[in-house]
Amino acid sequence: MATTQVQTVNTTADKAKLAAAAAMVAVSLVGYYALGKQGPLFQWLGLLVGLAVAVVIFFLSETGKALMAFGQDAVREMKKVVWPARREAIQMTLYVFGFVFVMALFLWLTDKTLEWVFYDLILGWKK
Repeated sequence: MATTQVQTVNTTADKAKLAAAAAMVAVSLVGYYALGKQGPLFQWLGLLVGLAVAVVIFFLSETGKALMAFGQDAVREMKKVVWPARREAIQMTLYVFGFVFVMALFLWLTDKTLEWVFYDLILGWKK
């Protein structure tokens, strides 16, 4: 991550930006239903433009900037990952499937053995 310290800055301007973004989302939703008589094109256009403005306002706030920095850090870390080759990925996937099959078989045999011991031998309930 870019910073190791956690800071919470709640300025009045930042709170106003977040409130404006939330209000813009609400206005967009109200506008969507208010434009019902204009047709679906205007409804969706009004909704998408309003939501886009809300997103821009959000990313101008400190919270939005912190989210953007987090996303950039995540992308930077993903570029550092050494991904396995296709053959290695397929091989590991087959190992996992094989292990799951063996465990399923083991659990099924254990269940059937316990069922036979308890119901047939101990209780004497034959099916």
